[in-house]
Amino acid sequence: MGRSPELSEFKYGTMIGCHLCNKSTCEISLLLNIPRSTVSGIVTKWKQLGTRAIQPQSGRPCKLTEPGQRMLKRTVR
Repeated sequence: MGRSPELSEFKYGTMIGCHLCNKSTCEISLLLNIPRSTVSGIVTKWKQLGTRAIQPQSGRPCKLTEPGQRMLKRTVR
């Protein structure tokens, strides 16, 4: 299954504005026609980070030879 398109700045701002006006997650979800899990995740991230910026993920970065290609480590017999 593919990823859904990202939320627009307007919907994101409306979601945070509704949260600041003490609307529940369910009410925001029905108002904007967005899944409750998405609303909950965005509000939680906004509370923790105070921003919408994408944070770097933890973990060891992959060593790539070219962007999008992994290096072959062993030969197939």
